[in-house]
Amino acid sequence: MTSERGTRTDHLDHRPRGGDSQLGPPHGEHSDHGEMHPAGHEHPGQDHSEHAGHGDHAAQFRRLFWIMLAVAVPVVLANVMFADLVGYTLPHDGPVTWISPLLGTVMYLWGGRPFLAGAVSEIRARQPGMMLLIALAITVAFVSSWGASLGILSHELDFWWELALLVVIMLLGHWIEMRSLGQASSALESLAALLPDEAERLDASGGTEDAVTVPISDLVAGDLVIVRPGGRVPADGTIVEGVADVDESMITGESLAVRRAPGDRVVAGTVTTDSALRVRITAVGEDTALAGIRRLVAEAQNSSSRAQVLADRAAGWLFWFALGAAVLTALAWLLLGTPEDAVTRTITVLVIACPHALGLAIPLVVSIATERAARAGVLVTDRRALETMRTVDAVLFDKTGTLTKGEPAVVAVAATTGHTEDEVVALAAAVEGDSEHPLGRAVVEAARHRGAAVPTASGFHALGGVGVTAEVDGARVSVGGPGMLADHRLTALAQTEDWAGRGSTVLHVIRDDRVVGALALADEIRPESKQAIDALHARGVTVAMITGDEEAVAQSVARSLGIGASGEVGEVADEVFAGVLPQDKGAKVKALQSAGAAVAMVGDGVNDAPALAQADVGIAIGAGTDVAIASAGVVLASDDPRSVLSVIELSRAAYRKMVQNLSWAAGYNAIAVPLAAGVLAPWGFTLPMEVGALLMSASTVVVAVNAQLLRRLDLRPDAILGGSGG
Repeated sequence: MTSERGTRTDHLDHRPRGGDSQLGPPHGEHSDHGEMHPAGHEHPGQDHSEHAGHGDHAAQFRRLFWIMLAVAVPVVLANVMFADLVGYTLPHDGPVTWISPLLGTVMYLWGGRPFLAGAVSEIRARQPGMMLLIALAITVAFVSSWGASLGILSHELDFWWELALLVVIMLLGHWIEMRSLGQASSALESLAALLPDEAERLDASGGTEDAVTVPISDLVAGDLVIVRPGGRVPADGTIVEGVADVDESMITGESLAVRRAPGDRVVAGTVTTDSALRVRITAVGEDTALAGIRRLVAEAQNSSSRAQVLADRAAGWLFWFALGAAVLTALAWLLLGTPEDAVTRTITVLVIACPHALGLAIPLVVSIATERAARAGVLVTDRRALETMRTVDAVLFDKTGTLTKGEPAVVAVAATTGHTEDEVVALAAAVEGDSEHPLGRAVVEAARHRGAAVPTASGFHALGGVGVTAEVDGARVSVGGPGMLADHRLTALAQTEDWAGRGSTVLHVIRDDRVVGALALADEIRPESKQAIDALHARGVTVAMITGDEEAVAQSVARSLGIGASGEVGEVADEVFAGVLPQDKGAKVKALQSAGAAVAMVGDGVNDAPALAQADVGIAIGAGTDVAIASAGVVLASDDPRSVLSVIELSRAAYRKMVQNLSWAAGYNAIAVPLAAGVLAPWGFTLPMEVGALLMSASTVVVAVNAQLLRRLDLRPDAILGGSGG
């Protein structure tokens, strides 16, 4: 660590901060589906759509559901079996007897088309699964019902009302799922609609008198625009003039406005609440952060998860299970009963084994979880990361830009006798007012924050590797490190030794060859970082920190945050990795994994990318670089490290829902199929076809409703911490 003026930025671990980067690399475009496919699974040759396509499919399923529901009413009411079940009488001949067969055929061919098309795809791919089993169920019901209507089969096999119920319930389930898949995208598309139609573009002088109103599509990088109080930022850019509280809730999920000043980035669609800003445009159109977020969500929607693969595999197993059960049922009833009994039991088995609830169990939960995360500023770019996060027992934070702000700040001030701390800061700020150095800007910001009266300085002069000097109120004032003290033959203030020992950069303020005070500057710790660390510890998660800084700096930050204070929390003890070269960060992640920990890495810079890729879950801070984001499975749109807790809570909640839904769906089939086959027939009980169909429908509704309960989860960090006492 050196505090020499000329080299003092080294300790700050300044890395490319991605000032003009976006929240995601461009992904390949996906074409829309050529036809309406059932959701929740994939078929060979089926293109993934942009998530706008999910909304189109939801509308198609919604429309088809309501049409089929209307058609199903007369099919059911005109069905003799349903009439007998409910208790009213229908004529056994005449035109009314053909209402169910004719309209039932319409339902099979029109309402059942998505499932029949999916079954064909599964047969061609030699991958039997959900769609084939659904198609088999409605086809068996269709054929047997026509056989009964024509008098070829027993009237007991007249299942028109069950066919209608099957088709309507399947369409309802798919509508619910497609609507959920489109929720995240529709929320983000609605954000795009909040962009202003026009912007006020300024000329090179920046004067408002020559402002020209132009469509935002005409803006290009480099344009200067003015955003008036209450107005929306038209495109991503950097503030060049003005200070305002900016409402960034559309991006970060946080309701409180954030103070933004010259040099800060602003994102398209955010709102200036109190003051006008002049903004230099850095990105437009598809290069903006909002466009990047939409691409990330689309990528997440289209990514396959381990749980989804398991559900699809389970559906394949269920197909063979149902087919085998149907064959055994047919053989058993042919041997022990009558052919009519064999047909009835076999059809019942095939119909109620329909795995629609299983098909909804995983994709519906994941899609709702993805949507809830997006609304909270947590962008899941890989569904597998969301599933894995619940198992993480160690979180490795990059220090600079993640736990800290990545820029220097005045953390301590000392004044000699006869002077106050505010006077020392004001004098230093007067001299540093014309400096472009990061430490100089930090001193000026400290004076502004304190409300100190900064005098006017003149004759500014920078001394390379030493410091800066200027004339202030008739006195020569200098600000610098050890080199400046040596030039004036002065000694450092006693308290600054402790500052230097903690890794801070020390600047002394000298007026007319006398030391009037000193300032300690360090990479400022984010105020939310301590809360995040404490909450992770409370959840039994180990916390580690990694940095390129020297040991003294790293240990100082770790002590402030409580890293290492709690000893061993999870599989491994808290650790602090200091002086780590970028290419070695991935090795540190691997070392934690070798010790038995499932590791989540949180970082924002280019040199975090290898570690993000190596970790079980890579989490990129949204303000970071494209390279870091491309290596991560989760992107935090805000800089708040507490958002890691949101990811953990969402992962755990989603997993609970997956287990509940899978248990219900699989448990239903495990119990209902043997009952439908007639295993209790020796004791006088056989599961009626209509009861099996009702139970199947109820199973689907239970799974869908249970998944919807995820919408009640509040993922805001403040809510999570408040709810856990963290």
